[in-house]
Amino acid sequence: MTKRNLSRCGAAATVFAVAALGLGACSNGGSDSDASTAPEKSDSSAKIVYLHRLPDEKGMTPVADIVKKWNDEHPDVQVEAKKFDGKATEMIKKLETDIKADNGPCLAQLSYNEVPEMFTKGLLEDVTTHASGYKDHYGSSFDLMKVGDKQVGIPQDVGPLVYMYDKAAFDELGLAVPTTADELAAVAKKAAEHNKFAVSFQPDEALNGLAAQAAATGDEWFGTEGEAWKVDVNGSGTQKLAEFWQDVLDSKAALTEERWGDGFKAAVNDGRLIGTIAAAWEPALFVADFGSNNDVKGNWRVAQLPAFGDSVATGPDGGSGVAVMKGCKMAKEATEFADWFNTQVDDLVTQGLVTAATTKQGTTPDSHKEFFGGQDIYAEFTKAAATMKPITYIPGFSALGDPMNQAAAAAAKGSGKVADIFTKAQDAAVKALKDNNLNVK
Repeated sequence: MTKRNLSRCGAAATVFAVAALGLGACSNGGSDSDASTAPEKSDSSAKIVYLHRLPDEKGMTPVADIVKKWNDEHPDVQVEAKKFDGKATEMIKKLETDIKADNGPCLAQLSYNEVPEMFTKGLLEDVTTHASGYKDHYGSSFDLMKVGDKQVGIPQDVGPLVYMYDKAAFDELGLAVPTTADELAAVAKKAAEHNKFAVSFQPDEALNGLAAQAAATGDEWFGTEGEAWKVDVNGSGTQKLAEFWQDVLDSKAALTEERWGDGFKAAVNDGRLIGTIAAAWEPALFVADFGSNNDVKGNWRVAQLPAFGDSVATGPDGGSGVAVMKGCKMAKEATEFADWFNTQVDDLVTQGLVTAATTKQGTTPDSHKEFFGGQDIYAEFTKAAATMKPITYIPGFSALGDPMNQAAAAAAKGSGKVADIFTKAQDAAVKALKDNNLNVK
């Protein structure tokens, strides 16, 4: 799920840039063609297709309505938005198949962790020339869609982790909002005494969720040394993270439903789940999923992620950009649209995005304020983004998903340990790099 204005999150963009710049240098995949060879003028009968996976839920400004504004103003450069409703990994497979068959879209929404893999497979256009004039719209966040020295698209959003909680339930149980991992564990155990859950361990979100939490501890799973990648998914911060989750699981103090299953929704609706770590794009989904439940609406709030390391910090769960796909015959126009779309801040905020654009300050939509008891949750996202630690994404990062999620499911059932998740991640990362013909130290 991507499920991520820079005046709010300049620090976050800076650390993300480290990740983006470190990837191309170690990639020996085929380089993208120079997008300057694309036609400068579009055929008026042609249409740019934009494949996205934004939520488009009730109360949000529909992507089609945003695109219509562009089409009304640009009769010679028409865009068709298509929503992909499957899993992110399925979308990547579809893109690869369609592009190789010369039937791919011009533009696609990609998570930042997917960009290196798509690049090494030769599936992205180099639009450095076309995109250079838009850098000032994003500040250092612009480099999130750069691999080596090649710009492959325009950044859209970032996804810092936050903590969401049911204030009414916390007040009733006498719980204080946790500010450290130890406090969170204590709150979770006290809530469990009343058959409530103040944390959720989500097996289907092990890859992105735990990677972001590990980043918040200060650990860096991946890096480069010379011409080789280094993989260390067992640093001291990650070990402490594993100990935290093992403790709350052993204490039966965490909800263990999958995030995208019916069980999670039921736990929110019936009041059993009263706290959860979430990406900054998730509150908008809470509004869409639970806004009609008057027992839930108005009770929830957003706070900073409890400190899992030595200082208050968060990590990136999701965040995405709009990339120009290989073979796009209108690369210049497609890049222009991507910049225009990603600077429609007010509309994108309704989709739950913490926008990367610096062109306008985002504000909390009224429907979100109503659900979160009048709170300006966007201000909390701003604060979180400023403390966000980086993740350097390896090509093939998605390959860690299945083994991590499977190990997490076993840990949730008690048939495995949380530490196993990170052992599986280590092995899968080394294999993914070797499968991409990349050197591993």
